[in-house]
Amino acid sequence: MLVVALMLGLIALGVWSYQKLPIDAVPDITNVQVQINTKAPGYSPLETEQRITYPIETALYGLPQLAYTRSLSRYGLSQVTVVFEEGTDIYFARNLIDERLGNIQSQLPKGIDPMMGPIATGLGEIYMYTIEATENHEFSDGPKYDAMALREIQDWIIKPQLAQVPGVVEINTLGGEEKQYHVLPNPVLMLEHEVTLADIAGALRRNNDNQGAGFLERNGQQLLVRSEGQLKTVEDISLVVVKTHGTAPVHIKDVAEVAIGRALRSGAASSNGQETVLGTAMMLMGGNSQQVAKAFAAKLEEIKLTLPAGVTINTVYDRTILVNKTIKTVQTNLIEGALLVIAVLFMLLGNFRAALLTAAVIPLSMLATFYGMVQTGVSANLMSLGALDFGLIVDGAVIIVENCIRRLSMAQNKLQNILPLAQRLKVVYQATAEVIQPALFGVAIITVVYIPIFTLTGVEGKMFHPMAATVVMALVAAMILSLTVVPALVALMLSKRISEKESFIIKGGKSLYEPALKLALKFKYTVLVFATVLVIYSAWLVTAMGSEFVPQLDEGDITMHAMRIPGTSLTQSTQMQKLLEEALLNAPQVAKVFSKIGTADIANDPMPPNVTDTFVLLKDRDQWPDPSLSKAELVHQIETLVSKVPGNNYEFTQPIQMRFNELISGVRSDLGIKIFGDDMTVLKSVASEVLKEINRLPGAADARIEQVDDIPVISIEPNRTMLARYGLNTEDLQTLLSTGIGGEPVGVIYQGDRRFTLAVRLPENIRNDRRQLQSLPIALPQGGYIPLSEVATIEQRVTAAQISRENGKRRVVITANVRNRDLGSFVADAKTTLAANVKLPSGYWFDYGGTFEQLESASQRLTVVVPITLLVIFGILILAVGSVKEAFIIFSGVPLALTGGVFALWLRDMPLSISAGVGFIALSGVAVLNGLVLVAFIRKRWTESKQLMPSIITGALTRFRPVLMTALVASLGFIPMALN
Repeated sequence: MLVVALMLGLIALGVWSYQKLPIDAVPDITNVQVQINTKAPGYSPLETEQRITYPIETALYGLPQLAYTRSLSRYGLSQVTVVFEEGTDIYFARNLIDERLGNIQSQLPKGIDPMMGPIATGLGEIYMYTIEATENHEFSDGPKYDAMALREIQDWIIKPQLAQVPGVVEINTLGGEEKQYHVLPNPVLMLEHEVTLADIAGALRRNNDNQGAGFLERNGQQLLVRSEGQLKTVEDISLVVVKTHGTAPVHIKDVAEVAIGRALRSGAASSNGQETVLGTAMMLMGGNSQQVAKAFAAKLEEIKLTLPAGVTINTVYDRTILVNKTIKTVQTNLIEGALLVIAVLFMLLGNFRAALLTAAVIPLSMLATFYGMVQTGVSANLMSLGALDFGLIVDGAVIIVENCIRRLSMAQNKLQNILPLAQRLKVVYQATAEVIQPALFGVAIITVVYIPIFTLTGVEGKMFHPMAATVVMALVAAMILSLTVVPALVALMLSKRISEKESFIIKGGKSLYEPALKLALKFKYTVLVFATVLVIYSAWLVTAMGSEFVPQLDEGDITMHAMRIPGTSLTQSTQMQKLLEEALLNAPQVAKVFSKIGTADIANDPMPPNVTDTFVLLKDRDQWPDPSLSKAELVHQIETLVSKVPGNNYEFTQPIQMRFNELISGVRSDLGIKIFGDDMTVLKSVASEVLKEINRLPGAADARIEQVDDIPVISIEPNRTMLARYGLNTEDLQTLLSTGIGGEPVGVIYQGDRRFTLAVRLPENIRNDRRQLQSLPIALPQGGYIPLSEVATIEQRVTAAQISRENGKRRVVITANVRNRDLGSFVADAKTTLAANVKLPSGYWFDYGGTFEQLESASQRLTVVVPITLLVIFGILILAVGSVKEAFIIFSGVPLALTGGVFALWLRDMPLSISAGVGFIALSGVAVLNGLVLVAFIRKRWTESKQLMPSIITGALTRFRPVLMTALVASLGFIPMALN
């Protein structure tokens, strides 16, 4: 009854834990980092680097637990990414940075305010949606829903409601047109009325505010006194008085046009060939993506009911879909693996009830594992649950149950009667005690072999720690159940006559194994030499294999990085993107396409206007013309299709993979070759040489230099001599240009809880016409006006598109993906080729980033830790068997077992990855367990009979079934994962 009560308690605890278990597609491997984004309107990349990026980087030096910094300076934007050591509390890190930013505020240009990015990770973008309007649907007052109206709906109806969803830290908006109230001065009318831009800006500031004047008490009532001066409408703005000529006032409408306009934007979005507004939900770090995405989707359905008629919200990316697909794959693997294990137990154990009892360890240990995962914060994902092998889990139970059946059968045959419960309990106890040492030590060794995985740090540690923790928890739970619940259930449930029947598989196997064993013992030296040669050959084969970090997860969809000529405008880029999306929709496998062009409101993924992330969402495979088409072949077909669209270069990846690569190393591709130095011209020259060499290497794909090519800029160069002659200074000129061309915010127009910027800037026809800009009047201190051309020259020049830095040093990156080849050998060839063919000037050097960094880091650590772990296992074996010689005999099974894994990889033409290494680690544990069970039994027989050879043959044949079962269930349990 106690056993039943414990089982029921475990089941209840496991079911409760399963409901609390966080679920995701893959482990979140993003390092601990904080992004500092600074908007710098009008600043060139060089100015942004000198005046903003450099002071921020310098201020961060010496931060506790700082790992490194990298930065990006583009037109109007500075982004500094601060990466901390693993284990650093993100809120502690942000507090440190906030303190440092406060200290340098006075060193930054006026109006520049650095802002930290949201508390999210690379997996934080869990939901994306677009806002679209029905064709020709109209507002109640007439006009259509245009890009500005849709953006207003997003900012003031949708976003505030979505921000309340638990677990959502930010709603990032891209696309549409942000509504503003614009005052557009006419230079001719300004001259006529002797009004300057400063006069207009000042008048608007002074006439757009409400003021409180205290309160009055009258007849016992308190009356608040307010002075209403807030501008509300275009007409209100038009009537603001700028100045007076005698008694005649000059209004805004006399010198300028007042209109609804749009803010200068840095990004756009499109969907299926149409410009749209895109919202992205960013999840708070540590959140449960499945729960948050579900809650977000439910909230969106509520919001749809509150939208104006004709406006729709369309989901374009939902992390739940990927999570569900992944969990479905994991569930399929676990169910199929469990069924295979149970089938092997039924066929080889020869007793249905005993096989059922052994298989019962699987669900019970899983429930216990769920509890452990909840307590340790390990999420259920492809790595943590996908690596579970039920064969390993039941190994200990197989050994114990098999021996219990054998001993119970022998006891019944001896008494010629069914054993009473008390005697069955005694026999089961003895049978369990007989094999408890090899079973316990064997499972302990399997657990110990996972220790090297816990030594991995950084990205590779975050990826593999959940897997190792889950396996260890499952093994410990299974071992405890095998030593307690399983023997008790065997004694209770196997109450009828037990006939130990060997299945035809065991009989057939023994009939082949016995003569082979005797032959091997007869020619033992030949067998040993052959085994040694096999091990040596497989060791050589490992060195000839390629290497990679982990096999890529097929996310189901494709992300295409489309790049145009640097300097391409956002409007032009948007038009080109529409053509590209229309071409993509012609592919029969493509369901829909949406894109991010340029940079969103929150620059967590800063891109210039000429660069686009295109998300290609695919139909289900059963809807493809050829469902057997591989992902690589599909990418090639799409690449051929889009190559017909002129003006673009492409790079193909996947949504999560792209974000991980970029956030971890600042490089979106498999390999990033970083060139460090001071002079951008030299860096670009060396980068061109590197690109030529990389393109010659087999397997190189999508190789390119990051876009640092020069972009055109309009440079207005002041003539200091002429400025001095007219009593002007450079600041007067720059203020005029900043207000007129860039626009100067002079107030806010409130409409309920909505607020819109009131700005002064020149009309578009003047802003885009160099001749009219040259004629722009400048007021003189002593009265009168001169044209801009009198004190400045306007020229078109070029400047670097962006300046990247890492740890305070400028860099240029050449990125490349690797196809039809392993990553490790490609990087090795690249290093050799560049060392031989590219000469770097003094003070310049190479560094390498990308996915392979994790491969190198993990490989270096494992090459140190794995041998130490193997020595620990050898020591455990000595404790278990009490003999160095016997421990060595058992341990010899490890290299012999690994030869099979090496040849399997070679036959499949698969490179050696960290995932394969983890599989080898598990295989070593199974090999040691089987060797321990076999040698322990042979030694017992030898001690009893004093005859070695008969003891070896008898012991090997007696233990043939449990050894075969443990090996088969461990290997077959992984087959579904290998196939799926």
